[in-house]
Amino acid sequence: MKNTLITIKQLVSEAQCYEVIRTLGWQGKVNCPHYDSLEIIKRGYHDHQNHRQRYECKTCQKRFDDVSETVLAGHHQPLSVWILCLYFMGLNLSTAQIARELDLNKDDLQFMTEHLRTGIDKKKSL
Repeated sequence: MKNTLITIKQLVSEAQCYEVIRTLGWQGKVNCPHYDSLEIIKRGYHDHQNHRQRYECKTCQKRFDDVSETVLAGHHQPLSVWILCLYFMGLNLSTAQIARELDLNKDDLQFMTEHLRTGIDKKKSL
């Protein structure tokens, strides 16, 4: 019998991660990060991340998505990788351990952990 290695990364789906982001971030009500309006129109999904919902504010007409104006915006790694990185950081795993678990090189992971720490610190100070 062949021994198959299953990692936690394989068990976490993008759909689950976006649902958690919507639940925690919007707390049940999507509002415009630019105008703080609750008058929102759903505008489909991101071209390359098919679980990432797009929205448009009826008040200011600006468009945004599930991670706009967050520490998770504007990065090429899938949301599940960012969520797992944050989870592993909370377990106090070393950068090398997290890099192995997520199948990333150490430089990419170092950037991610620094970015997450900086973003979380900014949020705490607001």
